[in-house]
Amino acid sequence: MERRSVAGIVVCKEKVLIGKRKPGGPIGLLWEFPGGKVEDGESDAEALHREFLEEFDVEVKPLCPLGSSKFQSSSGERILTAWLVAVKEGAEFVLKEHSRIAWVLPQDLGEVDLADSDKKLLPILLQSLQKALGQSCVFS
Repeated sequence: MERRSVAGIVVCKEKVLIGKRKPGGPIGLLWEFPGGKVEDGESDAEALHREFLEEFDVEVKPLCPLGSSKFQSSSGERILTAWLVAVKEGAEFVLKEHSRIAWVLPQDLGEVDLADSDKKLLPILLQSLQKALGQSCVFS
């Protein structure tokens, strides 16, 4: 069975949301696109909704997949799919799994100390984000 993970790509004012993980675990202190493992019987959209609630207490609306890449995790090979997501209007991010969040220009993402899994998404994202920059980042 294919092991899947999702990354939520939130774009607002032409910048992308990233979060810096708290210390501990295999990606502690690294930056990432929010998201996580897709559980058995769960769709990508359901996983994104759950992960953003768990990590930030924020509701999201998955808009469209942007692309996928493979990476090695401690549990073996996984497929990571990046999804363009909108956040609920007026959302306030509560940091539960992260020490910080930042809004970064897409062209500056290569300068950030991203988790290896997320670094593999950069070529796909840089190409697909050009189309996504004009879309709304919030929903009501």
